[in-house]
Amino acid sequence: MSDSAAIAPALPLVESDEHQALRSAVRAIAGGFGHSYYQQVSRDGESPTALWNALAEHGYLGVNIPEEYDGGGLGLHELAMVCEEVAAVGCPLLPLLVSPGIAGTVLSRHGSVEQKERWLRGLGTGEAHYAFAITEPDAGSNTHRISTRAVRDGDDWLLRGTKTYISGVEDSQALLVMARTGEVDARGRGRLSLFIVDADAPGLERQPIPNAVFEPEQQWTLFFDDVRVSDDRLIGGEGEGLRVGFDGLNPERILAAAVCTGVARYALEKAAVYANERQVWGQPIGAHQGVAHPLAEAKVEVEGARLMTAKAAILHDAGFPAGEASNMAKLLASDAGLRALDRSIQAHGGNGLADEYGLADLWFVVRLLRIAPVSREMILNYVAQHSLGLPRSY
Repeated sequence: MSDSAAIAPALPLVESDEHQALRSAVRAIAGGFGHSYYQQVSRDGESPTALWNALAEHGYLGVNIPEEYDGGGLGLHELAMVCEEVAAVGCPLLPLLVSPGIAGTVLSRHGSVEQKERWLRGLGTGEAHYAFAITEPDAGSNTHRISTRAVRDGDDWLLRGTKTYISGVEDSQALLVMARTGEVDARGRGRLSLFIVDADAPGLERQPIPNAVFEPEQQWTLFFDDVRVSDDRLIGGEGEGLRVGFDGLNPERILAAAVCTGVARYALEKAAVYANERQVWGQPIGAHQGVAHPLAEAKVEVEGARLMTAKAAILHDAGFPAGEASNMAKLLASDAGLRALDRSIQAHGGNGLADEYGLADLWFVVRLLRIAPVSREMILNYVAQHSLGLPRSY
């Protein structure tokens, strides 16, 4: 066995007592709110503040933050468990992907001592909430093509440009903003840098994006008009934004996968109860293979996605390359989650669309995660090129 193999992380097939206890504790807290709470705040356009604060009070929002910055000192693997268990009671909290997931990882790995003291400590206690602004109207998945620019102005930077589909801005004190600070080559590949920007900075305007997604978080278009940012807000150094930012994108994929498998578990649990209780022609509908087999197949797919999600998180925490596993986990989980939810709705018949049964409204979130934070088509491009060695197709 090589030295690298000897230190490679292990993927446990049975979770430790500590991990089982973590799941149980998170589920108990989130279960006290339940899907009816998620429906209420989504319908009323409110933030799920009470649930967020309850998780923060017990330290579960900062499980992946270093202990010296008031976190749990664990890893993304444990944060994925938190995401999954909260979603498994019908409360998929997408800000977990961005605030502790992206921002927590980026600041932990690349923040200066001063930046960690100022910006990371609040994440560990749940007091801070950050958004991540990278997507632009004309760039899509091609981050190199972003047009938001940061130019030097004395000891400061001035940011100008537009970001779109930025979630959770309404609850955030700051944003991590990716901007172009120069050019790399003639093809237009940008020299990118990552900045911390106050959410209420002068020159920063925001506009909500109306959409059909049933969730409490809003989506925003952001307009930067010479927003002044001091040099101590630059994370990782000038021109290092792509490297720094991408350290947060694998966590986002992994946590998106965890949310999808959590929703799938919630849906299948409800479907199993319904299929056992609902009787037609003198027997439970779950006795019919036309009902049972689609649910059983969905269960198999979800468990496979959970294993790949755990693998990706463990590789990430150990510092091993996790891009392939993270992308695969996100694709498997979003596909499996959507099928599980759809088949659970089908098993309920017309009741599957009733608010009382709490299934159909979750379709929007899982369908969104099939597109974002990276589309399944871009994942297949990645796997084709990097895993199979096929020619680049885009």
